[in-house]
Amino acid sequence: MPTDLRPALVDIGINLTHRSFDRDRAEVVARASAAGVTTLVVTGTSVAESQRAADLARGLPAYATAGVHPHAAKACDADTIAALRALASQPGVVAIGECGLDFNRDFSPRDVQEYWFEAQLELAAELALPVFLHERDASARMLAILTRYRPRLVGGVVHCFTGTRATVERYLELDLHIGITGWICDERRGASLVEAAAAVPLDRLMLETDGPYLLPRSHLPAPPPGWDGRRNEPAFLPAVVRGVARATGGDELTVATETTRTARRFFALERSRTPSSS
Repeated sequence: MPTDLRPALVDIGINLTHRSFDRDRAEVVARASAAGVTTLVVTGTSVAESQRAADLARGLPAYATAGVHPHAAKACDADTIAALRALASQPGVVAIGECGLDFNRDFSPRDVQEYWFEAQLELAAELALPVFLHERDASARMLAILTRYRPRLVGGVVHCFTGTRATVERYLELDLHIGITGWICDERRGASLVEAAAAVPLDRLMLETDGPYLLPRSHLPAPPPGWDGRRNEPAFLPAVVRGVARATGGDELTVATETTRTARRFFALERSRTPSSS
């Protein structure tokens, strides 16, 4: 994709507060910008990490989400929703989440996950904010819960989707969006995702790195100096563009342009505060 035609990409899910970025966070952001990834949405995974995400986003061309990941649901208490409500009022916080269900590792009991997932959906409905959703090995319960709440939600994106075409079609029936990562660049594990991605219209599709996780196995650009060979970062988002274009039979420029447009509309970025302003 010619650099002079490259749109300003949005990485809708980057764990930029992760300790692996502590040594070179400014350089990571600079490399992202140089690669055409000019807007980041920093993921919040607990009350404390959501505050860090919001603080970090204020000084960058970035936004943030505020929520509690299902892994951390067991740590929630009577103050959690009030804390998230306050966080959501801060400039640049554009979604509730990362929230949802993870029945793969069960770091929190499933009933506890469901309770706090529904509490965050209630908060999103109250605040008219979209939800940034996590689901792993829990699609049946996720769909059942979201079916009840969807009429009250302004929107939702199933981030880091790695499932099947049948599952993605059910999410699309609920008028949800889908986030795709470098998983689609993995010919060993991503075969079902390639099929699923072909079913997602570009006005329902957004791209993310989920860095430092899910490093693309193919289409990777030249790595930065000192790269350890494992950490994913926003500068690698163009690899996801290429992976999606290959999976859908589209061209890279169209994929990049349309998914960027979708992301900016979904998170209402034009109506949110200008990145890097206070």
